[in-house]
Amino acid sequence: MATCLAIKPLPPLHGNQPRRKSYFLRPVTRSSSSRLPSFATASKKSESRGTFAASETSYSLLTAVTSRYNEIVVLDNPESRILLLDSSHNIHSILSKEKKWTGSYWDEFASLPAIVPEGPIAVLGLGGGTAAHLMLELWPSINFEGWEIDEILIDIAREYFALSDLEKVTQAGGSLSIHIGDALSPDANVEGGFAGIIVDLFSDGKIFPQLQEVTTWLDIEKKLMPRGRIMVNCGGVHAEITDSGYIKVNGNISSKGSWVQNSTIRAMCRAFPSKLSWKRLEGKDSENYLALSGPVPDLDAWSAALSHPLDMNVKDWRPCKLAA
Repeated sequence: MATCLAIKPLPPLHGNQPRRKSYFLRPVTRSSSSRLPSFATASKKSESRGTFAASETSYSLLTAVTSRYNEIVVLDNPESRILLLDSSHNIHSILSKEKKWTGSYWDEFASLPAIVPEGPIAVLGLGGGTAAHLMLELWPSINFEGWEIDEILIDIAREYFALSDLEKVTQAGGSLSIHIGDALSPDANVEGGFAGIIVDLFSDGKIFPQLQEVTTWLDIEKKLMPRGRIMVNCGGVHAEITDSGYIKVNGNISSKGSWVQNSTIRAMCRAFPSKLSWKRLEGKDSENYLALSGPVPDLDAWSAALSHPLDMNVKDWRPCKLAA
């Protein structure tokens, strides 16, 4: 089951006078796939890579706006600023103030430029720009093209998540160009194709249903230049992990190393037979799965091209094979 955050006002300070614009987050469970990283519920990192020990953390409310597409909430504390979207109150972006890495799937996206040809990289589902921040810091010469359907969300991200800073050209020549529109439309394209495409599309805590269809991935692949790749946040999985390290689905046990019961990964595996890799984030509370199109990368060479902790993270990718 995926983890979500319930937002509750803090108790009154004195008598019936409430503490205004202050909230705490506590972890609760949801049965739907979620893009929520567990780290945001705590103030210090645990020993497990990519996860944080669960605890209650106080946040201040900076703004809450309802747009055509989202219920937008921005919360803040001395360590980070987070963006919650829709009624699920799942975290869609984070801006860390004291450290670069988030310990979640956004970090994984920053490894993609090392294994794709030179050229622009698309971010489908820009949100507050967490992935774009990380990638432009690590790869300042790359031009990123971000698509987001919610113009009000982009305005808020420019104000509260420093998104406007990414639109300025770096000294190395890279920048982020923002496009308001449907990330899955034919218009989300550039002449000559993308070197890489990052897909991070969720609504109401669930991955877009179109991403569970083979035809969607074949259409996205057409937007790549030769040797380009797609990296995807595939959300969670409704499966039981047994003590022996196997995945049990509908009472049947399948090898953990051969396939995973995730509808998006299944669709991509059919779209790109023998040319898809997957990984699960290591956090015990995380159910985020990632997928990567293209031939299985040379993990040693990929690791050598990256700095820590990305160099170790990429060692966890494995080929995707559908069960017979």
